[in-house]
Amino acid sequence: MKSKEPLRMCLVASAGGHLSQLLKIASVWSGRTVCWITTTELVRASLGGHGPVYVVGECNRQHPLRVIAVFFRSMRILRKERPNLVISTGAAPGCIVALLGHLMGAKVIWLDSITNVHRLSLSGRLIRPFTDLFLVQWPGLARKYRGVEYVGAVI
Repeated sequence: MKSKEPLRMCLVASAGGHLSQLLKIASVWSGRTVCWITTTELVRASLGGHGPVYVVGECNRQHPLRVIAVFFRSMRILRKERPNLVISTGAAPGCIVALLGHLMGAKVIWLDSITNVHRLSLSGRLIRPFTDLFLVQWPGLARKYRGVEYVGAVI
């Protein structure tokens, strides 16, 4: 049974390579209702016109207070936007949003970075149990990890 609720997508990526990789699959959300969550104001203009853009700030495991701040900013955004699908390429803020989205009932798609050739990213390893689809960009990784799929590289 299909839901009559329109698809609302939340696209999440840290600025830089993670965002570049997410933008490579733009056809996935073409014509859909989307919101963006990213880490710096510098990329806001490049995403403008494709739905609201939210900036949550950078964080990583070396700065736990930043992680907490990003967590609460992300929670506020997700409560407002109510996405039913989260797509992320990482890194830590993407992991946080994907987990929160999962807890709120959204489907989660994770695309691990192409730079991870031999091992999943830390964020990927953390979020993998909560994803509905986990994609990697190297066939060897799909063979190495259960529940991980390779359908090609985006770059």
